Amino acid sequence: MSKAVRAAVCVLATRVRRARAAGRDAGMVTSEYAMGVIAAVAFAAALYKVLSSGQVSAELQAIVGRALDVRM
Repeated sequence: MSKAVRAAVCVLATRVRRARAAGRDAGMVTSEYAMGVIAAVAFAAALYKVLSSGQVSAELQAIVGRALDVRM
């Protein structure tokens, strides 16, 4: 085998190994998915608490009121 052919074979083998290794970790496993869902729910609950608090609710109502009162 010539040097050029050996080099091409090595490059091809490296690409195949990388492609196979990348395919193994293509997605989340069930435990990672569950932790992601729990984190998203916790974030949503915290956001709901903040947005439903009295001060933030009053500010949001004031913003909507000013937006509805604007003349076009």
